Amino acid sequence: MTPYIAVTALSHAGLLRDHNEDSLVVGPWTLCGTVTDSPQTMLFPLDRPLLVAVADGLGGQPAGEVASGLVVRRLAALGPALVGTEAMGEALELCNRAVYAAADGRPELATMGTTVAGTLVLEGSLLSFNVGDSKVYRAARSGLRQVSVDDSPPPLPGQRTTSAVLQTLGGSHTYNAVTPHVASFPLSLGDRYLVCSDGLTDPVPDEEIEGLLRVHDDGKAAFELWKAAIEAGGPDNISLALVRVGD
Repeated sequence: MTPYIAVTALSHAGLLRDHNEDSLVVGPWTLCGTVTDSPQTMLFPLDRPLLVAVADGLGGQPAGEVASGLVVRRLAALGPALVGTEAMGEALELCNRAVYAAADGRPELATMGTTVAGTLVLEGSLLSFNVGDSKVYRAARSGLRQVSVDDSPPPLPGQRTTSAVLQTLGGSHTYNAVTPHVASFPLSLGDRYLVCSDGLTDPVPDEEIEGLLRVHDDGKAAFELWKAAIEAGGPDNISLALVRVGD
């Protein structure tokens, strides 16, 4: 059987936000501001680049959903041409410039911004990338390991997480360049990656995420991860994508 990539994705507003500022991109497909608690699974042949990413619009600032939607649509267009770590980093800086350009001269969009994290599957390798505190994990038999790099300061004593973000796409009145985090990993059959916004990881500890991924297949795991975030109060928008190399 020809190897393939299976992607299972879900995006939900959570319980406390009145709308969803998260956006998703899976290859040519984008999901912007949509609310669903039913995971969707898509299969893609392993013969062309496949980009999967979550963009989390900045809460507390205007038009987060505009910024996150702009970024995923730009990544959907750029994805087929991305061939390595340098190209991926350049694409994220292009997205950063696009957010600032869209806000220029429009007071209702001033300071809009978004984080982004994702994977780019290439022939024989997988790139993990992020700007901000959305995350990418590798789930293996040896356990769950975060492969993205959080752009956030350490939590205060007694706290597990922090809401401060040190680097985003857009997000200020004046242009700030970004230094994306991009890493390359060998690609093997059975590899499984989780891409998600902090609406999952803030309320749900890594140990619980690891346990759910260990005992459930992709569709059930995505639902159970969403359910865990909801049962923990659903304080933020929840978006996730499971990326698995199958045969």
